[in-house]
Amino acid sequence: MSGIERRIVDTGEGLAFLATQDVQPILDHNKEAYNDGTRGYTPSRDMRKIAEIPLIIAEKWRNELGVDVFDRNHADAVRRLLNDPEYLYLRTAPGRV
Repeated sequence: MSGIERRIVDTGEGLAFLATQDVQPILDHNKEAYNDGTRGYTPSRDMRKIAEIPLIIAEKWRNELGVDVFDRNHADAVRRLLNDPEYLYLRTAPGRV
């Protein structure tokens, strides 16, 4: 349901868990939204979508950086990551978060 595929692989030195997700449709949507001219606003302009983070990236951030996108206490860290040029592909609108 999440789109994340999990499997156990033999690395030759032992077993490892591997998680993958096809994120291309999400990234294509993000790029289109970023460039469409509405700047991520709803038609009423009362809300703005700034990013769409694939679940596999959220999992990577939690496992490698200790940042949980679903934890309000991590909002500042999520904001910093979304403002980082390395993660521009997650943004659906230009500007700073």
